[in-house]
Amino acid sequence: MEKPKRLTTAWTLAWLCVLVIVYASLYPFQDWRNQDIPPWSFISAPWSPYQTVFDISSNLLGYMPLGFWLSLAMLRSAKPRWAAVWLGVLGACLLSFWMESLQSYLPQRVPSQVDWLFNSLGGLLGALAAAWLERRGWLYRWVQFRHRWLVPHASASLVLMALWPLAVLFPTPLFLGLGNVMEKLLSWLQAVWPQASWPAQLLQKLYLSAPLPSLVEMLCVAASVFVVAMLGMAVMREAWQRLCWTSLVVVLALISNALSASVTYGPEHTGFWFTPVIAAGLALGFLLALLAVKWRALVLMRWMVWTQTGLLVVLNLVPTSTYFAQTVQTWEQSKFIRFHGLTEWLSWAWPFALLAWGVTYLLSDKARHEAP
Repeated sequence: MEKPKRLTTAWTLAWLCVLVIVYASLYPFQDWRNQDIPPWSFISAPWSPYQTVFDISSNLLGYMPLGFWLSLAMLRSAKPRWAAVWLGVLGACLLSFWMESLQSYLPQRVPSQVDWLFNSLGGLLGALAAAWLERRGWLYRWVQFRHRWLVPHASASLVLMALWPLAVLFPTPLFLGLGNVMEKLLSWLQAVWPQASWPAQLLQKLYLSAPLPSLVEMLCVAASVFVVAMLGMAVMREAWQRLCWTSLVVVLALISNALSASVTYGPEHTGFWFTPVIAAGLALGFLLALLAVKWRALVLMRWMVWTQTGLLVVLNLVPTSTYFAQTVQTWEQSKFIRFHGLTEWLSWAWPFALLAWGVTYLLSDKARHEAP
């Protein structure tokens, strides 16, 4: 029964890759127009002289996961093996051709045969990687690794753990402060119901002082690290494995924020955000996680839900400054422009998905059986 499950997982991830590619290729989904030319005319157009290393590498890397998961999904059903590889490449190539053709109807996008070429090449590299890993037995080793490290119900936690570094790419008023949605919700409410001014007035009265005291900011950073650490520790079997994950959380937080700052403002500004308060918050969050490294999963989940709930309350009572608004605008116009909406939604939704998973676990039969 294991084979159909793995096939379903591979197909699910392949479709997720398709959705991300469609979003990034057709954003911002507005001002469609007909230029009275065939949508495939980009094939014979002159090569663009404005291609950069970032454009080429993003086109290459963006389609590698699609080729990988498509080929992996078909490796156990397509015979011979090379057929699965070429089917994965064909799927990536056709999707890229479709996206480039649709871009001819968008004034803010420029279809290019260079993009199509490197997208297809990325699909080929991903498909070859899937075939090579399958042949060498690395995928079976991943199953064994997961069995040794993780409990059986870890799928939802794994998804949240994988999405967290992407969510923190988007700028937030506080370091790692995901879920700051109050002002956005009020602006939407005001647009839909202009007469409803009382929620904004109430929020103005509840706002905390800006800027936050250094101690409060440090505790928020520590709580953010603590929450993500508990998410992983709750599904890991051994204390040393939990320690490895906690260390990785700190490393991923540093890498994600450094990458965001570097691509947005340039390599010379990679570490401008790293202040003594943030360093102290990371260290405190790591130490708190060390104290919880031997807690039972039920206790970890309870503390995770409580901590994340309190963190969301504080974060949504912090008013955004003009400087933060300028930071978001700069980030949206940077090289992440095709993905900023996706990461923005991820930044808003991730903590609420975490709470939903935590509450679901606490109400499950497994939690009741684990309770003393």
